[in-house]
Amino acid sequence: MLTLGKYSIGVGDRFAHQAKAQLHACLKAAEQGVEVIPVWNKSNREHITIGSEPASIRAAADVAVRELKWNKPYHVDADHIRLETVDRFIAHSDFFTIDVADFIGRPADAAAVKTFVSAHSELAGRIAIPNLNEPIEISRANIERIAGKYLFAVQEAGCIYRHIEKAKGAGFIAEVSMDETDSPQTPPELLVILAALADESIPVQTLAPKFTGRFNKGVDYVGDLAQFEREFNADLAVLAFAVEKYGLPANLKLSVHSGSDKFSIYTPIRKALGRFSAGLHLKTAGTTWLEEVIGLAEAGGAGVALAREIYAEALTRLDELCAPYSAVIDIDSKKLPAKETVQLWSSEQFVHALRHDQTCPEFNPHLRQLLHVGYKVAAQMGVRYLKLLNDCEPTIAKNVTGNLYDRHLRPLFIGTDR
Repeated sequence: MLTLGKYSIGVGDRFAHQAKAQLHACLKAAEQGVEVIPVWNKSNREHITIGSEPASIRAAADVAVRELKWNKPYHVDADHIRLETVDRFIAHSDFFTIDVADFIGRPADAAAVKTFVSAHSELAGRIAIPNLNEPIEISRANIERIAGKYLFAVQEAGCIYRHIEKAKGAGFIAEVSMDETDSPQTPPELLVILAALADESIPVQTLAPKFTGRFNKGVDYVGDLAQFEREFNADLAVLAFAVEKYGLPANLKLSVHSGSDKFSIYTPIRKALGRFSAGLHLKTAGTTWLEEVIGLAEAGGAGVALAREIYAEALTRLDELCAPYSAVIDIDSKKLPAKETVQLWSSEQFVHALRHDQTCPEFNPHLRQLLHVGYKVAAQMGVRYLKLLNDCEPTIAKNVTGNLYDRHLRPLFIGTDR
């Protein structure tokens, strides 16, 4: 089995131009003695929107690794795949995020639920889990309820895993994603899910549960930090227990999706990782695209002109661009500046509005979220956009590397117990 390192970071690169800048951030972490494994990820939806192929992500990653002489592991993630979309990724990916959130709540076969409950009598009653303040209590009826809610989704994950395994053998990393659903998984639910994953013989190395609060795209966490911290610590305790109980991979770790720019949760996450000596996979996804736009604006001239144009077009197409992401954005259209106003902005004004610096009075999270989902506008510009990425490469690369290292890797991993 291909094994994922303790700390890893999902680096989205929608236009496949920033792989070297992203890898520079991991190299800076390595200079501080911390190994953070880069995982380049791009979803099927993003490929369709941009008109790209999975081979482009693998090619960009390979070039960056070769040119920067990265001598540690790296991976390419088929992000949020399902059975009907996975095949185009199989040849080019060695990490598969198996997304079964849409299958949660679909009733499993009654006989399968009954078989699961009978096979797992150990789940009934009070279960003392190390580092969890209170024992977990699950009645047989509650096991049946949880299995009824999640077993079908786990079975679907098994189908997808075996489909990939048939084509690739065992040489890939499996993540199971259940985060894009309505409510967080409780510790008893998570324990039942992990038992079911073990029954499906899925050697899951990262699991992306749903956490409390809002994980909107490209902006900070919105929610009860104390509650998040309790949930995160409880999830780590349950994962460690399930690894021992059910023989799941020893490196099984949590994956935080839409984790980009959730700065307020980084301190409780870091504390929890130290407490449990646990690993973490953090997906940053689209923030690289935003750093490209910041770099264009900072470059001035044609770069800032194009950044203004992207915003103006995104504002015109607000409803269309937001629709696919409605569950993970909160935009107040009244707080979006008029395109005529933005047209008059200097480079500095544009950068201040877009860069995620909450101490800056000009920062506008509504504009940032709109541009986050507005990458389709740049994709439709085609070679004009890509040419400016090349022309403004030094400024863009500085922003991409600085954002990834200074705002993500350093606060999360540098200095944690290793």
